[in-house]
Amino acid sequence: MEANQNESIKVFCALLCTMVMSIFLYACESWTLTADTERRIRAMEMRCYRRLLGISYKDHTTNEEVRRRNENAIGPHVDLLTIVRQRKLKWYGHTIRSSGLAKTIMQVP
Repeated sequence: MEANQNESIKVFCALLCTMVMSIFLYACESWTLTADTERRIRAMEMRCYRRLLGISYKDHTTNEEVRRRNENAIGPHVDLLTIVRQRKLKWYGHTIRSSGLAKTIMQVP
């Protein structure tokens, strides 16, 4: 029973990553990361994992416990905020190497 439930969670996690997270991360390279934006990103990620694992807010389960259960069910993962930061840095590096309007707008010498 436990193995079957973990397989079901893995399938839903794959759907979550391919459909929801890819849509959520669309054009994240251009976001301005403020403290409020970071808080909202973390909240959205936790909301998705709670829904995936069937954990209600009424259960008073901490975010750390949700992360632990998620890692036990599907294995280690990279959080959304880290992915957003990596994509922003990758885009910045791409912009620095280019010559054009984006470089002019960013006022890079």
